Amino acid sequence: MKTTLEITAEPLPQDLAFLSGSLTAFNDADVGASGRKPLAAFVRDEHGAVVAGISGYTAWGWLYVQWLWVDEKLRGRRIAAGMLDAAEQEAVVRGCHGAWIDTFNPTAEKVYRRQGYEPFGKLPDFPVGRSRIFLQKKLP
Repeated sequence: MKTTLEITAEPLPQDLAFLSGSLTAFNDADVGASGRKPLAAFVRDEHGAVVAGISGYTAWGWLYVQWLWVDEKLRGRRIAAGMLDAAEQEAVVRGCHGAWIDTFNPTAEKVYRRQGYEPFGKLPDFPVGRSRIFLQKKLP
């Protein structure tokens, strides 16, 4: 079989879907179905606009928090903590035993540590001058 290597900053949606499906099929055969299911929570203002949110997924007994954001005007009010609590509770209902999150923001790291997350990995200079910290938490 003759092959070529293509590098692109604009992958076709169907190519990404094929890649995702192929890796999912491989992993399912290797370690069992992930049971991957999206999980999100949003905080809205009186007009229905999103002012904070959390998004990620549960899979293989873990909650992964991919995005967590709180509007600058609302920071310091434990909104992130409330969203994490809600996501973790839903993850437990889904059968999860752990949660993980990553950040390169020192303030966010403190918030996550206050919520019971502990570091398990670090990438220095990601981005330059900061470290990307990976944190985990055992769920009840």
